Amino acid sequence: MAKKTTTTPVSADASLAYEAAFARLESLVDSLESGKVSLADMVAKFEEGHQLLKICQEHLRAAELKIEKLKLDDAGQPAFESLDEESES
Repeated sequence: MAKKTTTTPVSADASLAYEAAFARLESLVDSLESGKVSLADMVAKFEEGHQLLKICQEHLRAAELKIEKLKLDDAGQPAFESLDEESES
């Protein structure tokens, strides 16, 4: 029987940084792929992974919107702005 491990549940909000969420997701995948996880732990890890995936997707979508905003001006023409300029306004 596989040894039961405890995991810290992940909140559904995006307060977790993308890098931290992605690293935890990779860790969960490695653990699941090892085959040394009980069924109950496997289900818990899968559910946590699903929440982490949502967090990562939210971060990526926010980054995509920022890039799109930087790529087009009000007239729909390409425009290049520094990210620093946006944070000052």
